Amino acid sequence: MICKNIAKIKTSIPKNVCLVAVSKTKPAEDIMTAYNCQHIDFGENKVQELVGKYEALPKDIKWHMIGHLQRNKVKYIAPFVYLIHGVDNLKLLKEINKQAAKNDRIINILLQIKIAKEDTKFGLDTESLNEIIALYKEKSFPNININGLMGMATNTSNQAQISEEFASLHKLYQELKAQFPSFKYLSMGMSGDYPLAIEQGSNMIRVGSAIFGARNYSK
Repeated sequence: MICKNIAKIKTSIPKNVCLVAVSKTKPAEDIMTAYNCQHIDFGENKVQELVGKYEALPKDIKWHMIGHLQRNKVKYIAPFVYLIHGVDNLKLLKEINKQAAKNDRIINILLQIKIAKEDTKFGLDTESLNEIIALYKEKSFPNININGLMGMATNTSNQAQISEEFASLHKLYQELKAQFPSFKYLSMGMSGDYPLAIEQGSNMIRVGSAIFGARNYSK
């Protein structure tokens, strides 16, 4: 069923859209099933779970850290993480740069922008974003490569609002991409809203339950 779900999504989305299979709370066997269908991009939102799966599974898997990342946990994923999606403050950025240098790596990250009308959602406001962009232009983070932006829409049934929020992030992405050739990913859209996100320019979607089925949070 997992392979079938992946194939169904991949055939329904444009070729330029990267599908990140969100494997949080799912066992290594499920990830191996997806991996054996030639899928290698997986997303986790807890550092401990990500590290455990990295150690247990094939080393050519591209691991995406998609959850809220605490500074004191960066060191655990710095040696191997492929892309950190949710960079939402300058202190976190500095810590990633520091740990990347310790591991002799350039770590790819996305800046998380607050587009939702919800207090529970994280993300940079315009002032914080401008500060980071100015520092990045000055080459203040030699061990970081900003690959683009990430955002989460409001959890609402109002499709027009979701589309509007995604469109605003796409506009910002286009503006920044014009300045930075390293910008290549606009990560927006999850199981419930990824078709809308793609319509508004997303080229990276984070899909979990539509691939692996409902999550079991009681574990």
